[in-house]
Amino acid sequence: MILLRQAALRAIEQRFATASPPLMERAGRAAAALLRERFGTGRVLVCAGPGNNGGDGFVLARALHRAGQAVSVRFAGDPQRLPADAAAAWQSARAAGVDFCAEPSGKFSVVVDALFGIGLRRPLDGDWAALVERINRFPGPVLALDVPSGLDADTGACHGPAVGATLTASFIAGKPGLYTGAGPDCAGEVVLLDLGLGAATTDIDTNTAIRHTDTTANPAPPRHHGALLTAADLRLPPPRVRASHKGSFGTLAVIGGAPGMSGAALLAARAGLHLGAGRVMAGLLQPLTVDPLQPELMLRSPEEALAGATTAVVGPGLGQSGAALDLLHRAAGVDFPLLLDADALNLLAAHPVLARTIARRAAPTLLTPHPTEAARLLGIDTATVQADRIAAACRLASRFHAEVALKGAGTVLASPDGSWRINPTGNPGLASGGTGDVLAGMAGALLAQGLPARDALAAAVFLHGAAADERVAAGHGPAGLTAGELLLPARRLLNRRIAGLA
Repeated sequence: MILLRQAALRAIEQRFATASPPLMERAGRAAAALLRERFGTGRVLVCAGPGNNGGDGFVLARALHRAGQAVSVRFAGDPQRLPADAAAAWQSARAAGVDFCAEPSGKFSVVVDALFGIGLRRPLDGDWAALVERINRFPGPVLALDVPSGLDADTGACHGPAVGATLTASFIAGKPGLYTGAGPDCAGEVVLLDLGLGAATTDIDTNTAIRHTDTTANPAPPRHHGALLTAADLRLPPPRVRASHKGSFGTLAVIGGAPGMSGAALLAARAGLHLGAGRVMAGLLQPLTVDPLQPELMLRSPEEALAGATTAVVGPGLGQSGAALDLLHRAAGVDFPLLLDADALNLLAAHPVLARTIARRAAPTLLTPHPTEAARLLGIDTATVQADRIAAACRLASRFHAEVALKGAGTVLASPDGSWRINPTGNPGLASGGTGDVLAGMAGALLAQGLPARDALAAAVFLHGAAADERVAAGHGPAGLTAGELLLPARRLLNRRIAGLA
């Protein structure tokens, strides 16, 4: 699914400003049909705002009224200050006999949030904030039009109160803010209503970009359009031929495991085995003789593991000692794909010369930070990263010439050219220790099998989240889901996808 930020959406709206029927008419009618399909024909309350989102609500109310459904509209704005299209929709609804009320009474089956659309850039306060809080206390389903009011459609950030919808009808195209940050919690289920403009939404100038400030020379800013990653988008290793051997699938080195943190490196290494790397060497700073749960792992010194590898993951349990820094310097010089996670990222943030070395690497580099690690790398705070996760991920990708997965709700995948995608899989069960190490090992395994860096990272992120979703669906989470439980479902999902069974 294509995802459009506000500038691209405004360009499409401008292009179809004279369409017949008008876009507002199409949106309101389509949303009314969706409401009746999902929630039936009970009494509906439409909370309408002072702009075009309110206009969509007026059209929806008129359509329901004409269909014989009981509907009331709470509109606290000034009709004289409505935009032209919304004013016409207000007048049409009143002329049709729709009930407008200052203070709704009685019981309602559904509440429609038509307060504010994609243009909102400020926190809701005063009466608007109080109305949002009243909507959120409603015990029944809430349908949000385009985006839940209070949610930034571009970033998924909430700067104040926001509607928590049961269902969001996203008009024209998907909005990135619905799928990352606070978006998934606010939006509920998202249904795309393209209003008959399906082909137009893909006709976007791929060079159109969002401006942002960066201290590096010539950064590639994020584009105004991206995509929601789907299973159909995944590129995976091909089916294995019978004449295969372990050397056919690469050798993955996992470098980390400082004293007291060997579990992180072992989780990453086990994930590498389960996702199909031919050989996995765990290069541990604290020597171990064997992994009793996974004796297939080859336990080596970090130097030996790097010397024998075709792909490396550096960082799980690495620590930030002088020895860890020396290892990262050594890893920076390898001529094969390198994924940096956890303390490897913290060392990069603390050592600018090393960061510049990583950025100049000719071989593929992948970074998998969580928001606080991303903030350290960018020299900003975590709140600023979370305020625009797409921009932060794209800045990292540009600065380090790397494929980046900014982890969190709606992991953002960014490439050095400014392109980006959002992953829809995963759930709060992943908010536990070690799940990031498993993700790193999964991506390392796919790299070792020859996938390009962009494809390996996307597939690993998608399968990692899908494995957690499978566990939760089976009743094994989200509370208490452990990182090690992801290995078997991730392997099963990978093999089913390769075999064409899923």
